Amino acid sequence: QVSLVESGGGLVQPGGSLRLSCKASGIPFDVYGIGWYRQVPGQQQRELLATISAKGGRIWYIDSVKGRFTISRDNTENTAYLQMDSLKPEDTATYYCKALNPNRGDHWGQGTQVTVSS
Repeated sequence: QVSLVESGGGLVQPGGSLRLSCKASGIPFDVYGIGWYRQVPGQQQRELLATISAKGGRIWYIDSVKGRFTISRDNTENTAYLQMDSLKPEDTATYYCKALNPNRGDHWGQGTQVTVSS
């Protein structure tokens, strides 16, 4: 049974930091890329923020988070991370990870809420 579990969300003040984790089970983690997405209430689309390839050698960020967010992974722990620094109120959203593999199918986590507010 495939499971992706995000954790690390919460309430943080503007300028603060959070580290999100995405723990996977039931899949060969090191053959899946990982994407971090977020969704704002009222918006249907989830916004892709960052991706990391299966072995970690290729990383991509959307411009709005470049220099503030850092994606990483530890394949020995079947876990991916999103370090978020210099958080802004507009970063408030539900954050999701997705395991990506065009041959094996994709898998979503359940999401973790991030609220940036003073």
